[in-house]
Amino acid sequence: MDNGLQKVKLGRLSHIGIVVRDLDKAVEHYSSVLGLGPFTTQVYDLKSFIYRGKTASARVRAAINNPGTAFVELVQVLEGETVHTEFLRQKGEGLQHVAFLVRNLDETLRELAGSGIEPAMRLPPMTIDAPPSSGEGQPGAARPPRLQLTEVYLDSETIGGAMIQLMEYRQLPL
Repeated sequence: MDNGLQKVKLGRLSHIGIVVRDLDKAVEHYSSVLGLGPFTTQVYDLKSFIYRGKTASARVRAAINNPGTAFVELVQVLEGETVHTEFLRQKGEGLQHVAFLVRNLDETLRELAGSGIEPAMRLPPMTIDAPPSSGEGQPGAARPPRLQLTEVYLDSETIGGAMIQLMEYRQLPL
């Protein structure tokens, strides 16, 4: 069925994001009741991101479980206003976003803009280490590459209420 909207090509599912009020309690529940885990917890100081067209800052605590190719992310906002706090205020705890990888975020956003879809929140690029590979830490093993991660959140009220997060990873020179 052609509804006149432009189609974009999303990559594989990266993760689902669940907003919670108490991260420690949520990690305990998902671990002991559902058998997910272990979770890796980290605090992110988000500086100068764009939220609903304005520059904002926030601190977010997230716990990530990575049992396979897609993972569960539990998110608790410690301070500041984000799409996560907006969701928590309007709907309470629950599934807030579904994240997909894309090859070229800027190109994908241009295509989406043609259909009237703009980011609700855009984070500045962040440098991270690639996940470790087998053999890492062994003498003579190559150091994992550094990656640049760029992410945006798109409103998606018309398709079930969970936001769509798009993520692009680019390998940085060593």
